[in-house]
Amino acid sequence: MQPLLRSSVLFLVLASTLQAQTRTIAERLGYPKDAKLLILHADDLGAAHSVDAASLDALDKGAISSASIMMPTPWVTEVAAYARAHPNADLGLHLTLTSEWETYRWGSVSPADKIPSLLDSAGTFPNEEKLVAAKAKPVEVEREIRAQIDRALELGIRPTHLDSHMGSLFTTPELIATYVKVAHDYHLPFLAVKGSPLAAPQAGLTNRDILLDAVIIASPEVQRDQWKEFYLKSIAGLKPGLTEMIVHLGHDDSELQAVTVNHEPYGSAWRQRDYDVVTSAEFKKALQDNHVILVTWKELGKLAQQP
Repeated sequence: MQPLLRSSVLFLVLASTLQAQTRTIAERLGYPKDAKLLILHADDLGAAHSVDAASLDALDKGAISSASIMMPTPWVTEVAAYARAHPNADLGLHLTLTSEWETYRWGSVSPADKIPSLLDSAGTFPNEEKLVAAKAKPVEVEREIRAQIDRALELGIRPTHLDSHMGSLFTTPELIATYVKVAHDYHLPFLAVKGSPLAAPQAGLTNRDILLDAVIIASPEVQRDQWKEFYLKSIAGLKPGLTEMIVHLGHDDSELQAVTVNHEPYGSAWRQRDYDVVTSAEFKKALQDNHVILVTWKELGKLAQQP
């Protein structure tokens, strides 16, 4: 290539990269600069049939735009069947290092003897993320989350993104760096918010990574009789940029009541309330009235691959 031509090509590449970096995510997706983009996302697919039924129904109805799957859980093959039948569904992986329920437990995808620091005395994941932070060895964490991704691929799931169940991978700088490294190796976008420890330089982020402006999630402090109001106010208060609203869907039936026994936060009634809200006409109207645009991780993943 002639020197002048080579210089011209290099200039065009650099100019294109600079333009991509200065445009907002909304503009890169073809929306106005000040658009309110929302990933309406359901966690915990695979945990129970009730969770799957509610979450996949919400996906089919367009009530949510995205969901993520827990690969070590008992009902994951049901979700895998759905993923194979719906290749365009926005399904990521809810990387799992904890097992929070009292009597309903799960362990690792990796052989237990390969990741001993991740398991409790019963051979299952611990029930709190602080135990992961205290005991998990990063090399074993990396081994397990790679195994979870590989298992998904083996089952025909083509994950659109990664995030972390109960935030276990966000508890120490070493685990954050492991999370980002694995996401990069599999060329997957991942949940990270501007201004959080996940966005710190030591996390290993690149200028291709897509960072959220905010995350909204109902906490145990939300009054149970103000559930819909919490979500409607959250939608009304959305600011321009990219936000993810995380919901936990399920039906308040005998299966999920047994799974979540003695654990009211994020339990069966909680998940029924979330399902009732996101599938309601009032919630849909709030999205429309506030000019909220639902987007997916799959769309963001395409942006991340652009030069």
